Amino acid sequence: MAYAITQSCCNDASCVSVCPVDCIHPTPDEPDFGTTDILYVDPKVCIDCGACADACPVSAVKPVDILRDGEEVFAQLNADFYADRPERTSPAKHTWEDMGPTVGRPLRIAVVGTGPAASYAARHLLLSTDASVTMLDKSPVPGGLVRGGVAPDHADTKGFASLFSWAYRHPRTSMYMNVEVGDHVTHEELLQFHDAVIYGVGARLDRELGVPGEDLGGVHGAPEVVGWYNGALDVASDAVRLVGERLVIVGNGNVALDIARLVLSEPAALRRTDMPEAAIEEIGRSAIREVVLLGRRGPDVAAFTRPELLMMPPGIEVVVARDDATDEALDAAEPGGKAALLAELPRRSIDLSAPPEPGARLVFAFGRQVTSVEGDERVEAVQIAPTGRPDEAIKVPAGTLVRSTGHRGRPVPDLPFDEVTSTVPNVEGRVIDPATGKPVPGAYVTGWIKRGATGGIGTNRVCAHETVATMLEDGAAGRLRMPPGSRRALGKLLRRRVPELVTRRRMLAIEDAEVSRGQAAGRPRVKFTSADQMLTLARSRR
Repeated sequence: MAYAITQSCCNDASCVSVCPVDCIHPTPDEPDFGTTDILYVDPKVCIDCGACADACPVSAVKPVDILRDGEEVFAQLNADFYADRPERTSPAKHTWEDMGPTVGRPLRIAVVGTGPAASYAARHLLLSTDASVTMLDKSPVPGGLVRGGVAPDHADTKGFASLFSWAYRHPRTSMYMNVEVGDHVTHEELLQFHDAVIYGVGARLDRELGVPGEDLGGVHGAPEVVGWYNGALDVASDAVRLVGERLVIVGNGNVALDIARLVLSEPAALRRTDMPEAAIEEIGRSAIREVVLLGRRGPDVAAFTRPELLMMPPGIEVVVARDDATDEALDAAEPGGKAALLAELPRRSIDLSAPPEPGARLVFAFGRQVTSVEGDERVEAVQIAPTGRPDEAIKVPAGTLVRSTGHRGRPVPDLPFDEVTSTVPNVEGRVIDPATGKPVPGAYVTGWIKRGATGGIGTNRVCAHETVATMLEDGAAGRLRMPPGSRRALGKLLRRRVPELVTRRRMLAIEDAEVSRGQAAGRPRVKFTSADQMLTLARSRR
């Protein structure tokens, strides 16, 4: 009985680290790591020890004999990955977890952010060094992308929260929440109390389309919609209204699929998740029955991952809109590619200028672009044309439009910023001033603000490892300045600067209260959706 890796795979390679027979690939040492949708178990090499299943933070590794509810396909997907892969004559010697040189004194490191990239950096430091870690976040609660970016119905992926909770509770960790770095405290001030600062602040902005009418009501960026259905503190509970019978989403990646699936879901199913009630009620009121995913290019370069599409629940019809170019690409699809997967779906000649047909339906439409948005105060229709042929646009009735065309970072106070890549300039995580070509003292980055908005949650493990290794190399070479201030002095400074400072005890009290609210309602948790609610509870724990 071999094991197989399934849909919720996070690609963080925890399973690779513990496999005694090197049967899980690609590994972080291999060039195709990060390019595959998931990692894969070689069923011919697997010895059924179960170490990978124990190590997986999202419960994605399962014995093939117990796969159910559509997951059976992953047994074959795992085996197929090795069909054309060269056989290995000896197990690989993995070096990607080596931290490099050691530093002759305990370091004090500040980590800005509590999302996956920042939390992986903290874990690496706590597991591999004797460093003390200070974690700071502008939110009163931790989690970043795990809390605010993972679809509510991906319960296994949300299991990452427990992995990182270990770091938050560690005795060498200090937590200071509701702190805006750059406002309440500067980079230079943090260096008065720390040897270095690692920024894992993510990329929360979306990319605009640049078309007329884009500023109308009912046009949303995917980060806003995702924040809305996850109860993000910076998105109002009534920020999204699902108007009309058709939702148009520009983009066809996993986030676009998440939005489509959730909007078309039954409220009863959503009430088994941690989605805020306001979002569930809006979806329940919605008349939307068709979601159209627009791709500027063809089906061979669709951005979604295979597992995300394979796990689309029953009751939602998934079709491909026919046109000559799409049909040609699907008919000529190479095995194993996105086009081959889409070729297995029904193809329909769909008149997008007409009202949608009855039933819940997801439509992939390729080779199309939005040329303008029409309406008085909010979107009423979208002009959609074949890519590169705006004069052939048709008017598509739609009451809601979502841009799901990627994320971009925002400038980080006191650090250089590349407006083209929306990242902080760096070499292997070490921040570089492009004006001088020299490192910015004590500044390091990890995650999307380091490499751009690519890769899923688990990819941040390898990214954070590289950054921490670079920082330790600098420490061993004497390039880090010993801070004059103490940890206690930092706490005093932040208490003076931040009127509503949330320390670890208060942060955990908020977390515990959400879980308790969830238990009372038969749900994983019931989130507080405003900072005021959280801070009121935090005050009671003084």
